[in-house]
Amino acid sequence: MDAQRQTLAAMIEEVRDIPIYRASIEAGSFPILEKPEIARGFPDNWMTPRLAAALEAGEAELVLSTGTNHARMQIIRPPFFLLKSYYRLWSEHPDIAVTWQQGCQRVSLTTVLATEHVARLSAKRRGAPAPAHPSLEERRLDERTLYLNLRLDPALWERSDVERMLGEMTGVQTAHPRGWFHLDCDGYHLAHLAQKALSAGAWQRFPRPASIVHAYEYTPRNVRRFLQQRFDCPIIDLFGSTELGYLYYSDRHGRYWPYLDEMHLELIPVEEGSAIYSLIVSSVRNPHMPLIRYRSGDCAETVDGSPDPLRIRRFCGRERELLRLGRGGLLSQAHLDDWIAASAPSIFVYQLRPSGPEEARLLYTTFDGRPIEAAAARALRQAISDGAGLDCALDHREHIAIGKSGKYAWLAQETESAERGDV
Repeated sequence: MDAQRQTLAAMIEEVRDIPIYRASIEAGSFPILEKPEIARGFPDNWMTPRLAAALEAGEAELVLSTGTNHARMQIIRPPFFLLKSYYRLWSEHPDIAVTWQQGCQRVSLTTVLATEHVARLSAKRRGAPAPAHPSLEERRLDERTLYLNLRLDPALWERSDVERMLGEMTGVQTAHPRGWFHLDCDGYHLAHLAQKALSAGAWQRFPRPASIVHAYEYTPRNVRRFLQQRFDCPIIDLFGSTELGYLYYSDRHGRYWPYLDEMHLELIPVEEGSAIYSLIVSSVRNPHMPLIRYRSGDCAETVDGSPDPLRIRRFCGRERELLRLGRGGLLSQAHLDDWIAASAPSIFVYQLRPSGPEEARLLYTTFDGRPIEAAAARALRQAISDGAGLDCALDHREHIAIGKSGKYAWLAQETESAERGDV
């Protein structure tokens, strides 16, 4: 802890001239930095002569963070900040560094918003307007990375979408001397593509990646199990954010390892007595927007229940998406996911909709398209009752819509669902 305190003290020295921190430096105390405080007066609250010069020179840029069930936040960062963090981790990761060293192309299968962002960058480089239907080359981020997805909801991909994406991956694969490529994905998106290829009889044409990283949202255990059954290569999770870069990586067995270069991390219980911790991050990795005691909005659990950031065993969802239970306590996505994985391995996408202090509905789809068996349903309802005190009805659906961000929300209040018209 002494070393961590020294690191934090060194970080504070680096932010003395940034307006947002002046009051804290004068008071000798840094309160937790919340997202609304970052946005208040942005970007003037971050502006220094050095930052102004970096913006003028194109060495810093204003971008929006990604959002699932939370507001997107404007941030300042070096160009390709997150990509460079990703590349460095890929090149150093003990299980997949070989695919970096072999010059593998990175094919990215994630939200359509990410593809559209890349197409805009590509158009800007060419001095052209952003295309409505970007070609393969217009979806190339750099010499190493290509984006695939052109639709918001992967559940609605048609056969033509599947054939195009398989063909584009095959082109990347055959261009490599060893027939290798690296697949970067959102776990749900890859599972949808694999499922649709299987259903269409096209699985034999699905090019097999040499390594896989999923890095964009919480990947449920059933989805990860499905991917492990289908792909015979290391499947790695990266944990991070647009504003921070990557903080942890998993190995191929699912154990998490810290990647806290130029960072200091605190774990604070989300409420008194809870073993679910909020991540409070101090980081100077982004030189244009160093964050001191910033609440990332993510939650984690440790192997022994202690607040030791070196003992994190898993990330359990977003703090704003914790459900406060009628009987007291908190329910995270990870806890519900545990019960689903143990009771009903065929469940694919799910969404919990509380309708009262002790009642809820669980909407779900399955990999095989059929409702879960009666015994599995009883076991799952019992697990939710025992674990959360909820009388939970199960509601099988053919489709659960993805959010506008291109990510799934595991929790939705019934009133919110009614407003969207999807009850």
